[in-house]
Amino acid sequence: MQLKIMLKKKHLSAGRVPLILFLCQMISALDVPLDLVQPPTITQQSPKDYIIDPRENIVIQCEAKGKPPPSFSWTRNGTHFDIDKDPLVTMKPGSGTLVINIMSEGKAESYEGVYQCTARNERGAAVSNNIVVRPSRSPLWTKERLEPIILRNGQSLVLPCRPPIGLPPAIIFWMDNSFQRLPQSERVSQGLNGDLYFSNVLPEDTREDYICYARFNHTQTIQQKQPISLKVISVDELNDTIAANLSDTEFYGAKSSKERPPTFLTPEGNESHKEELRGNVLSLECIAEGLPTPIIYWIKEDGTLPANRTFYRNFRKTLQIVHVSEADSGSYQCIAKNALGAVHHTISVTVKAAPYWIVAPQNLVLSPGENGTLICRANGNPKPRISWLTNGVPIEIALDDPSRKIDGDTIIFSNVQESSSAVYQCNASNKYGYLLANAFVNVLAEPPRILTSANTLYQVISNRPALLDCAFFGSPMPTIEWFKGTKGSALHEDIYVLHDNGTLEIPVAQKDSTGTYTCVARNKLGMAKNEVHLEIKDPTRIIKQPEYAVVQRGSKVSFECKVKHDHTLIPTIMWLKDNGELPNDERFSTDKDHLVVSDVKDDDGGTYTCTANTTLDSASASAVLRVVDVPNPPFDLELTNQLDKSVQLTWTPGDDNNSPITKFIIEYEDAMHEAGLWRHQAEVSGTQTTAQLKLSPYVNYSFRVMAENSIGRSMPSEASEQYLTKAAEPDQNPTAVEGLGTEPDNLVITWKPLNGFQSNGPGLQYKVSWRQKDGDDEWTSVVVANVSKYIVSGTPTFVPYLIKVQALNDVGFAPEPAAVMGHSGEDLPMVAPGNVRVNVVNSTLAEVHWDPVPLKSVRGHLQGYRIYYWKAQSSSKRNRRHIEKKILTFQGTKTHGMLPGLQPYSHYALNVRVVNGKGEGPASTDRGFHTPEGVPSAPSSLKIVNPTLDSLTLEWDPPSHPNGILTEYILKYQPINSTHELGPLVDLKIPANKTRWTLKNLNFSTRYKFYFYAQTSVGSGSQITEEAITTVDEGKKAMASRQVDIATQGWFIGLMCAVALLILILLIVCFIRRNKGGKYPVKEKEDAHADPEIQPMKEDDGTFGEYSDAEDHKPLKKGSRTPSDRTVKKEDSDDSLVDYGEGVNGQFNEDGSFIGQYSGKKDKEPAEGNESSEAPSPVNAMNSFV
Repeated sequence: MQLKIMLKKKHLSAGRVPLILFLCQMISALDVPLDLVQPPTITQQSPKDYIIDPRENIVIQCEAKGKPPPSFSWTRNGTHFDIDKDPLVTMKPGSGTLVINIMSEGKAESYEGVYQCTARNERGAAVSNNIVVRPSRSPLWTKERLEPIILRNGQSLVLPCRPPIGLPPAIIFWMDNSFQRLPQSERVSQGLNGDLYFSNVLPEDTREDYICYARFNHTQTIQQKQPISLKVISVDELNDTIAANLSDTEFYGAKSSKERPPTFLTPEGNESHKEELRGNVLSLECIAEGLPTPIIYWIKEDGTLPANRTFYRNFRKTLQIVHVSEADSGSYQCIAKNALGAVHHTISVTVKAAPYWIVAPQNLVLSPGENGTLICRANGNPKPRISWLTNGVPIEIALDDPSRKIDGDTIIFSNVQESSSAVYQCNASNKYGYLLANAFVNVLAEPPRILTSANTLYQVISNRPALLDCAFFGSPMPTIEWFKGTKGSALHEDIYVLHDNGTLEIPVAQKDSTGTYTCVARNKLGMAKNEVHLEIKDPTRIIKQPEYAVVQRGSKVSFECKVKHDHTLIPTIMWLKDNGELPNDERFSTDKDHLVVSDVKDDDGGTYTCTANTTLDSASASAVLRVVDVPNPPFDLELTNQLDKSVQLTWTPGDDNNSPITKFIIEYEDAMHEAGLWRHQAEVSGTQTTAQLKLSPYVNYSFRVMAENSIGRSMPSEASEQYLTKAAEPDQNPTAVEGLGTEPDNLVITWKPLNGFQSNGPGLQYKVSWRQKDGDDEWTSVVVANVSKYIVSGTPTFVPYLIKVQALNDVGFAPEPAAVMGHSGEDLPMVAPGNVRVNVVNSTLAEVHWDPVPLKSVRGHLQGYRIYYWKAQSSSKRNRRHIEKKILTFQGTKTHGMLPGLQPYSHYALNVRVVNGKGEGPASTDRGFHTPEGVPSAPSSLKIVNPTLDSLTLEWDPPSHPNGILTEYILKYQPINSTHELGPLVDLKIPANKTRWTLKNLNFSTRYKFYFYAQTSVGSGSQITEEAITTVDEGKKAMASRQVDIATQGWFIGLMCAVALLILILLIVCFIRRNKGGKYPVKEKEDAHADPEIQPMKEDDGTFGEYSDAEDHKPLKKGSRTPSDRTVKKEDSDDSLVDYGEGVNGQFNEDGSFIGQYSGKKDKEPAEGNESSEAPSPVNAMNSFV
């Protein structure tokens, strides 16, 4: 039976690709155990093209395994290499590796050649590849004399490198004498051949140390070419310096340095051909010259460039396609283009292929009598030739074996025997290379053996595939079965996947997959088994992921990462930044669940990843940190297109600090007029970097720019250069021109002067012009200095004038200004209003009418009319007190007005005056009027004095404003009971000449509310209210006092204690008798607990008796009790003040003192002596003990 380890042909989803790779690794690891007889197998050998360092010993590797251990021999250049005859050559013990000691003597070149190793034992012979050994070479440049190169500005140039041919080829680069790489660009670049190409030269290319270096990595040496000197000059300079040394042909024969279309420097012509081998990197190059510098573009004429394998190098001058295949053959076109034209070059690419495997031969382990095949299938371009060898000898001349048959790339074996064991070599070769593979046929008869360690423990995450290994060997090939548990049946492929290499796959492992699994291997020679164990773990999950964050530079940010995992696995939390380690900076701190970055900097922006790793799985989550800040200030401010009234400002934006710039703010400074003061000039969008600015004449401008984003505004840029604009005539005139006289005979002309920025030039002055509006006079003008006022004297009073103020400077006049109207100075009005009439509307309001004065008599701007009015007084009162006059002004031409707020029943006088801007005119004749009566104000005061048991006396002061003649006073009063209810209202009229009144026949200890007001013939005035209480009955007060005295007597306290002790004894006796089973008569029980209130107590002998209320004389109800908390219930007492704010609602102490509070009040107060209350009964005190 053929032992060929292959994956079972099952459809696997893309998600199981890692599983396939794992199984492939397991298969490749399966091999014949080394304790069994087997042919040799080459395990290690030197590369086919083996370049050695001539300064070190030569080591040619050849390692092999086999049973018995193989012996080794070598050929060199096709003949036997007898290492015993060369003292410098030794073979490592137990190995075929050669060591050639050239360090002591000998040369590496003496051992160049093609080496092949053969490993042989009794079962066959394996051979290595042909190993071509060559020493590396790093030759020097040939010495040459390099003439300096002189070129005109704009010409093209190629500096040749032509490095010496080394092994392997050198790496080329250009540097200067200081070992600094020369800068390269679209204009200057190095070609694939090492030459340095200039599309056009510039004066800055002038230097004397263009040096080409060749680095030979194998020997770690660098060789350098002689420096090349280049000088780039203009045509004029060239004529002046070297024209004398050049013939006309030499000078004028050079290419023109004017602008020109592109031409290719390399490759030459319109077409070229390129051949590359499959799997290599295809590099195509086009370098062009021209002025301006051409740009290179690439296309594939018969297809598209492969997206994932195409790269542009050397400023797009080199096209590279990696892992090239036959499909990449075709025509590629490069296009060089500049503003003057374009040029094309086509490169035909052919991809050839050295041989590559389609099916490489694999080792065969067969048992006697079995059949098998060796397949050797390869491809290439051209098609490779397949040849077979056996034990290193071409199969055509090897000993014949009846069990084998050759069919092209396949050897068929049938009915093999032990003598059929051998090593076969397959060689596939074409002109570009060869492939050599060894595959043995080993005929064995072996019972099964399991190579996987016993009791291996597998731990797998839930819901993932579980792979249980059962590596085995046997010949014939054993069959494999799996069992779960001790008594389970064989596992089948409805749930499980059984692979040919013995592996058991559980596609989705669950918690119930945990257990012990047994692998059993059987063939006709025997059986073997092995147990493995499987544990299923919970997956690691990130339940709280870090979140995207945008923070301002300098602040703090925190990322949270909470992990849930299997309790038997210990996760390791690691934070990464951009898939690398966190910076080694104390600003970064981590704990169990958080990463904190303090004082965030620009470089901290990026992707932060939280990774939780266990021994079985891992989980990760990422978040992006974006660090933002206000923009950096713009820089490189430049002024261009400088005109008289405009300039173009250009700037370079600073870094936007990850928040796009929304706008730029431009400010200016006028160093001539307002040095140090920056003013707003303009704003432009954040995408602009230039602004056309409007300028004013005669300003020494400097500009600065600020950038603004969503975070804020940047610092200002550095100031631009200064730009002084030319002077010009003013383009505007002063504003706020006015003409107002301050005196009756003048006109004051004022204006807001221009500032220095508006002056547009030196020598700023003003031309002031005026003339009467209604006259035929000519304009009178005067030029004044840079002031803001001019006074015209000798004008008529209050005459309208037309006024103009025009700006001028040394260059000229501003545009003609518009005339404004003003007036000369005002004087006081000359005439008083006439025909003043007064209409009294009511006791507090009067209406006044008057006739207007002639406008000419106003002698100014009419502002209105003003009324003076006052209360008239007798001559004696006027002497004692200044008359207070009130003023009301009515705007404009109004000829009537209302006088509010007058005093009723009063005599008033008034006059009217006209008002202009100068002041008031003469007053009209005083006009008097009377206001009628009104209602009086409230009495000034109200007091209740001398309260008695049934009377109260009221005293008051008359109203402060009677507003007429008082006719009488009205008094209304009503009682208020304990529940705040008002009793019947009593009305009483009192003569107007009274200020005292006594009310009799009132209820004692009763609160009354009084309403008091005065009357005139018009009606009642405002009222004043007051409350008062009549005194308490002395008899009731005395009884309450006596009751309190009894409760505080010592004998009463002793009596209460004796009664309490007696009751306690009775209770104890009753309890004892009941415990003894004795009867407790109901009568005795009733006697012991009789209602104490039915036992009378008389005051004179201290015996119990009835208690009655002093007011209503109602006896206590039989059987009623005072509550046990010793509060006294108030039932129907009318004179209680509990509910009106001064009554009580509290308790008495045992000594009769009152503990309570006023209704509606928070602070406790003692009971007043005139309150009606009940003292606690001694019986109630006794009840409290029961």
